[in-house]
Amino acid sequence: MTRRIRLTVAPELAGRRVWSLLKHQLGLSGTVIRRIKWLPDGILLDGERVNTDCRPRAGQVLSVRLSDPARRSGIVPAPGPLDIVYEDEDLLVVNKAPGVPVHPGPGHFDDTLGNFLLYYYDTEGIEGDFHPIHRLDRGTSGLLVVAKHPHAQEVLKARLHTPDFRREYLAVCEGVPNPAAGVIDAPLGPRPGSLVEQMVRSDGKAARTRYETRKACGDRALLHLELDTGRTHQIRVHLAHIGHPLTGDFLYGTEAPDLIPRPALHAWRLSLRHPVTGQELVLTAPMPADMAALLKRRDDT
Repeated sequence: MTRRIRLTVAPELAGRRVWSLLKHQLGLSGTVIRRIKWLPDGILLDGERVNTDCRPRAGQVLSVRLSDPARRSGIVPAPGPLDIVYEDEDLLVVNKAPGVPVHPGPGHFDDTLGNFLLYYYDTEGIEGDFHPIHRLDRGTSGLLVVAKHPHAQEVLKARLHTPDFRREYLAVCEGVPNPAAGVIDAPLGPRPGSLVEQMVRSDGKAARTRYETRKACGDRALLHLELDTGRTHQIRVHLAHIGHPLTGDFLYGTEAPDLIPRPALHAWRLSLRHPVTGQELVLTAPMPADMAALLKRRDDT
Protein backbone atom coordinates (compact mmCIF):
# COMPACT_ATOMS: atom_id res chain seq x y z
CA MET A 1 0.00 0.00 0.00
CA THR A 2 1.42 3.34 -1.10
CA ARG A 3 0.44 6.38 0.95
CA ARG A 4 -0.46 9.44 -1.11
CA ILE A 5 -2.16 12.71 -0.25
CA ARG A 6 -4.18 14.78 -2.73
CA LEU A 7 -5.13 18.38 -3.24
CA THR A 8 -7.81 19.60 -5.61
CA VAL A 9 -6.64 23.01 -6.78
CA ALA A 10 -9.18 25.66 -5.75
CA PRO A 11 -9.73 28.72 -8.00
CA GLU A 12 -7.81 30.96 -5.60
CA LEU A 13 -4.82 28.60 -5.78
CA ALA A 14 -4.74 28.29 -9.58
CA GLY A 15 -1.48 29.39 -11.15
CA ARG A 16 0.65 28.90 -8.07
CA ARG A 17 3.78 26.78 -8.39
CA VAL A 18 3.52 23.15 -7.31
CA TRP A 19 6.37 23.79 -4.83
CA SER A 20 4.28 26.48 -3.11
CA LEU A 21 1.18 24.26 -3.01
CA LEU A 22 3.12 21.36 -1.50
CA LYS A 23 4.77 23.55 1.11
CA HIS A 24 1.96 25.89 2.12
CA GLN A 25 -1.21 23.89 1.42
CA LEU A 26 -0.06 20.35 2.22
CA GLY A 27 2.57 21.31 4.81
CA LEU A 28 5.47 19.38 3.30
CA SER A 29 8.98 20.47 4.20
CA GLY A 30 11.62 21.35 1.65
CA THR A 31 13.48 18.18 2.59
CA VAL A 32 10.47 15.98 1.83
CA ILE A 33 9.71 17.81 -1.42
CA ARG A 34 13.29 17.42 -2.63
CA ARG A 35 13.15 13.71 -1.85
CA ILE A 36 9.90 12.99 -3.68
CA LYS A 37 10.32 15.22 -6.74
CA TRP A 38 12.84 12.80 -8.26
CA LEU A 39 10.55 9.77 -7.96
CA PRO A 40 8.65 8.70 -11.10
CA ASP A 41 5.36 8.83 -9.18
CA GLY A 42 6.46 11.39 -6.60
CA ILE A 43 4.38 14.36 -7.79
CA LEU A 44 1.46 13.81 -10.16
CA LEU A 45 -1.04 16.27 -11.63
CA ASP A 46 -4.19 14.57 -12.93
CA GLY A 47 -2.14 11.36 -12.95
CA GLU A 48 0.79 12.76 -14.96
CA ARG A 49 4.25 13.47 -13.57
CA VAL A 50 5.08 17.16 -13.16
CA ASN A 51 7.94 19.16 -11.70
CA THR A 52 7.75 21.65 -8.85
CA ASP A 53 7.68 24.66 -11.23
CA CYS A 54 4.40 23.55 -12.83
CA ARG A 55 1.44 25.89 -12.25
CA PRO A 56 -1.84 23.89 -12.07
CA ARG A 57 -5.22 25.13 -13.22
CA ALA A 58 -8.30 25.24 -11.01
CA GLY A 59 -9.92 21.83 -10.61
CA GLN A 60 -6.79 19.83 -11.31
CA VAL A 61 -5.78 17.22 -8.72
CA LEU A 62 -2.27 17.26 -7.30
CA SER A 63 -1.19 13.89 -5.86
CA VAL A 64 1.96 13.34 -3.80
CA ARG A 65 3.66 10.11 -2.69
CA LEU A 66 4.56 10.05 1.00
CA SER A 67 5.60 6.44 1.61
CA ASP A 68 9.15 5.19 1.08
CA PRO A 69 9.86 3.69 -2.34
CA ALA A 70 12.85 1.84 -0.86
CA ARG A 71 14.12 1.04 2.64
CA ARG A 72 17.33 2.75 3.64
CA SER A 73 17.50 1.73 7.31
CA GLY A 74 19.11 -1.64 6.63
CA ILE A 75 16.87 -3.24 9.25
CA VAL A 76 16.09 -6.88 8.51
CA PRO A 77 12.40 -7.85 8.84
CA ALA A 78 11.95 -10.57 11.45
CA PRO A 79 8.82 -12.02 13.10
CA GLY A 80 8.05 -11.03 16.65
CA PRO A 81 5.24 -9.90 18.94
CA LEU A 82 3.58 -6.55 18.27
CA ASP A 83 0.87 -5.00 20.43
CA ILE A 84 -0.53 -2.31 18.13
CA VAL A 85 -2.75 0.12 20.04
CA TYR A 86 -3.52 2.45 17.13
CA GLU A 87 -2.84 2.44 13.39
CA ASP A 88 -3.76 4.49 10.32
CA GLU A 89 -2.13 5.35 6.99
CA ASP A 90 0.37 7.74 8.54
CA LEU A 91 1.41 6.34 11.92
CA LEU A 92 0.99 3.59 14.44
CA VAL A 93 1.34 3.38 18.21
CA VAL A 94 2.76 0.25 19.79
CA ASN A 95 2.60 -0.90 23.39
CA LYS A 96 6.22 -2.02 23.69
CA ALA A 97 6.91 -5.01 25.90
CA PRO A 98 9.69 -4.69 28.50
CA GLY A 99 12.98 -6.18 27.40
CA VAL A 100 12.46 -5.42 23.71
CA PRO A 101 14.97 -2.94 22.19
CA VAL A 102 13.60 -0.33 19.82
CA HIS A 103 16.55 -0.29 17.38
CA PRO A 104 18.94 -3.03 16.26
CA GLY A 105 22.37 -2.80 17.87
CA PRO A 106 25.18 -4.95 19.24
CA GLY A 107 23.71 -8.28 20.32
CA HIS A 108 20.28 -7.39 18.95
CA PHE A 109 20.25 -7.83 15.18
CA ASP A 110 16.81 -9.32 14.59
CA ASP A 111 14.85 -9.14 17.86
CA THR A 112 13.93 -5.46 18.07
CA LEU A 113 10.78 -3.47 17.51
CA GLY A 114 12.21 -2.26 14.21
CA ASN A 115 12.62 -5.84 12.96
CA PHE A 116 9.14 -6.85 14.08
CA LEU A 117 7.50 -3.79 12.55
CA LEU A 118 9.09 -4.20 9.11
CA TYR A 119 8.04 -7.86 9.11
CA TYR A 120 4.50 -6.71 9.88
CA TYR A 121 4.67 -4.19 7.02
CA ASP A 122 5.75 -6.94 4.62
CA THR A 123 2.99 -9.25 5.83
CA GLU A 124 0.33 -6.55 5.40
CA GLY A 125 1.69 -5.14 2.14
CA ILE A 126 2.50 -1.77 3.71
CA GLU A 127 5.14 0.30 1.95
CA GLY A 128 7.46 1.92 4.46
CA ASP A 129 10.65 1.94 6.51
CA PHE A 130 11.18 2.24 10.27
CA HIS A 131 10.54 5.86 11.37
CA PRO A 132 10.33 6.03 15.19
CA ILE A 133 9.40 9.40 16.67
CA HIS A 134 10.98 8.89 20.08
CA ARG A 135 12.62 6.07 21.99
CA LEU A 136 12.11 3.97 25.10
CA ASP A 137 14.88 2.17 26.96
CA ARG A 138 14.92 -1.57 26.42
CA GLY A 139 13.57 -2.21 29.93
CA THR A 140 10.82 0.40 29.69
CA SER A 141 7.37 -0.74 28.62
CA GLY A 142 4.55 1.25 27.09
CA LEU A 143 3.46 3.48 24.25
CA LEU A 144 5.81 4.27 21.38
CA VAL A 145 4.89 6.25 18.26
CA VAL A 146 6.19 5.21 14.84
CA ALA A 147 5.59 7.18 11.63
CA LYS A 148 4.94 5.34 8.40
CA HIS A 149 6.68 7.90 6.21
CA PRO A 150 9.24 10.73 6.51
CA HIS A 151 6.65 13.55 6.37
CA ALA A 152 4.81 12.26 9.43
CA GLN A 153 8.13 11.66 11.18
CA GLU A 154 9.30 15.25 10.58
CA VAL A 155 6.05 16.80 11.78
CA LEU A 156 5.78 14.68 14.92
CA LYS A 157 9.44 15.03 15.91
CA ALA A 158 9.09 18.81 15.72
CA ARG A 159 6.20 18.60 18.21
CA LEU A 160 7.99 16.54 20.87
CA HIS A 161 7.75 18.16 24.32
CA THR A 162 5.04 20.58 23.20
CA PRO A 163 1.31 20.52 24.05
CA ASP A 164 0.77 18.78 20.69
CA PHE A 165 2.78 15.72 21.78
CA ARG A 166 2.61 14.76 25.46
CA ARG A 167 3.93 11.58 27.04
CA GLU A 168 3.06 10.50 30.57
CA TYR A 169 4.70 7.73 32.57
CA LEU A 170 3.99 5.56 35.56
CA ALA A 171 6.88 4.46 37.76
CA VAL A 172 7.45 2.58 40.98
CA CYS A 173 10.27 4.07 43.03
CA GLU A 174 12.07 3.21 46.24
CA GLY A 175 10.86 5.36 49.13
CA VAL A 176 8.13 7.99 49.11
CA PRO A 177 9.14 11.42 47.73
CA ASN A 178 8.79 14.44 49.97
CA PRO A 179 7.29 16.70 48.75
CA ALA A 180 4.77 14.40 47.13
CA ALA A 181 4.81 16.39 43.88
CA GLY A 182 7.26 18.72 42.24
CA VAL A 183 9.64 19.45 39.39
CA ILE A 184 13.15 18.02 39.18
CA ASP A 185 15.21 20.60 37.30
CA ALA A 186 18.74 19.25 36.97
CA PRO A 187 20.98 19.27 33.85
CA LEU A 188 22.19 15.90 32.57
CA GLY A 189 25.29 14.71 30.78
CA PRO A 190 27.39 11.56 30.35
CA ARG A 191 29.18 10.04 33.32
CA PRO A 192 32.94 10.06 32.69
CA GLY A 193 34.33 6.59 32.04
CA SER A 194 30.95 5.07 31.17
CA LEU A 195 29.55 4.38 27.72
CA VAL A 196 25.92 4.37 28.86
CA GLU A 197 25.45 6.13 32.20
CA GLN A 198 24.22 9.69 32.55
CA MET A 199 24.54 11.93 35.59
CA VAL A 200 23.47 15.31 36.94
CA ARG A 201 26.20 17.79 36.09
CA SER A 202 26.34 21.58 35.96
CA ASP A 203 27.62 21.60 32.38
CA GLY A 204 24.97 19.15 31.16
CA LYS A 205 21.93 19.77 28.97
CA ALA A 206 18.80 21.23 30.57
CA ALA A 207 16.44 18.55 31.87
CA ARG A 208 13.10 18.91 33.68
CA THR A 209 10.88 16.13 35.03
CA ARG A 210 7.48 16.70 36.67
CA TYR A 211 6.34 14.09 39.18
CA GLU A 212 3.33 13.42 41.35
CA THR A 213 2.92 10.66 43.92
CA ARG A 214 -0.19 8.67 43.10
CA LYS A 215 0.08 6.09 45.86
CA ALA A 216 2.39 5.29 48.76
CA CYS A 217 2.85 1.56 49.41
CA GLY A 218 5.08 0.99 52.42
CA ASP A 219 8.55 2.08 51.42
CA ARG A 220 7.71 2.32 47.72
CA ALA A 221 5.55 4.72 45.76
CA LEU A 222 3.67 4.85 42.47
CA LEU A 223 4.54 8.03 40.59
CA HIS A 224 3.01 9.82 37.62
CA LEU A 225 5.63 11.67 35.55
CA GLU A 226 5.82 14.02 32.60
CA LEU A 227 8.93 15.22 30.78
CA ASP A 228 9.57 18.79 29.69
CA THR A 229 12.73 17.56 27.94
CA GLY A 230 13.84 14.23 26.49
CA ARG A 231 17.33 13.41 27.71
CA THR A 232 18.76 9.89 27.78
CA HIS A 233 17.72 8.03 30.97
CA GLN A 234 16.15 11.28 32.23
CA ILE A 235 13.52 9.81 34.56
CA ARG A 236 15.91 7.20 35.92
CA VAL A 237 18.70 9.68 36.68
CA HIS A 238 16.40 12.36 38.08
CA LEU A 239 14.64 10.00 40.48
CA ALA A 240 17.97 8.60 41.67
CA HIS A 241 19.18 12.18 42.10
CA ILE A 242 16.41 12.95 44.62
CA GLY A 243 17.04 9.69 46.47
CA HIS A 244 14.19 7.64 44.99
CA PRO A 245 15.54 5.41 42.21
CA LEU A 246 13.21 3.20 40.23
CA THR A 247 12.66 -0.21 41.75
CA GLY A 248 14.81 -2.69 39.86
CA ASP A 249 17.05 -0.06 38.25
CA PHE A 250 20.38 -1.91 38.01
CA LEU A 251 22.18 1.18 36.67
CA TYR A 252 21.04 3.99 38.96
CA GLY A 253 19.59 2.08 41.90
CA THR A 254 19.65 -1.54 43.06
CA GLU A 255 19.09 -4.58 40.89
CA ALA A 256 16.15 -6.65 42.21
CA PRO A 257 15.59 -9.66 39.91
CA ASP A 258 13.46 -11.41 42.52
CA LEU A 259 11.03 -8.47 42.40
CA ILE A 260 11.23 -7.16 38.81
CA PRO A 261 13.84 -7.87 36.12
CA ARG A 262 13.92 -4.26 34.85
CA PRO A 263 13.52 -0.65 35.98
CA ALA A 264 9.87 -0.17 36.94
CA LEU A 265 8.92 2.39 34.31
CA HIS A 266 5.95 2.38 31.91
CA ALA A 267 4.87 4.91 29.24
CA TRP A 268 1.16 4.77 29.97
CA ARG A 269 -0.53 7.77 28.31
CA LEU A 270 0.03 9.58 25.05
CA SER A 271 -1.74 12.58 23.54
CA LEU A 272 -0.78 14.01 20.17
CA ARG A 273 -2.08 15.98 17.22
CA HIS A 274 -2.18 13.90 14.06
CA PRO A 275 0.54 14.96 11.58
CA VAL A 276 -1.77 14.94 8.54
CA THR A 277 -5.39 15.31 9.72
CA GLY A 278 -4.77 17.47 12.80
CA GLN A 279 -7.05 15.21 14.87
CA GLU A 280 -6.18 14.89 18.55
CA LEU A 281 -5.37 11.33 19.62
CA VAL A 282 -5.33 10.21 23.26
CA LEU A 283 -4.17 6.66 23.98
CA THR A 284 -3.37 4.68 27.11
CA ALA A 285 -1.74 1.35 27.95
CA PRO A 286 -2.47 -0.23 31.35
CA MET A 287 0.34 -0.69 33.82
CA PRO A 288 1.94 -4.12 33.26
CA ALA A 289 1.63 -6.95 35.74
CA ASP A 290 5.24 -6.89 36.94
CA MET A 291 4.89 -3.28 38.13
CA ALA A 292 1.43 -3.82 39.62
CA ALA A 293 2.85 -6.76 41.62
CA LEU A 294 5.36 -4.42 43.30
CA LEU A 295 2.51 -2.38 44.73
CA LYS A 296 0.44 -5.42 45.64
CA ARG A 297 3.32 -6.83 47.68
CA ARG A 298 3.30 -3.70 49.81
CA ASP A 299 -0.49 -3.67 50.14
CA ASP A 300 -0.45 -7.27 51.34
CA THR A 301 2.16 -6.74 54.05
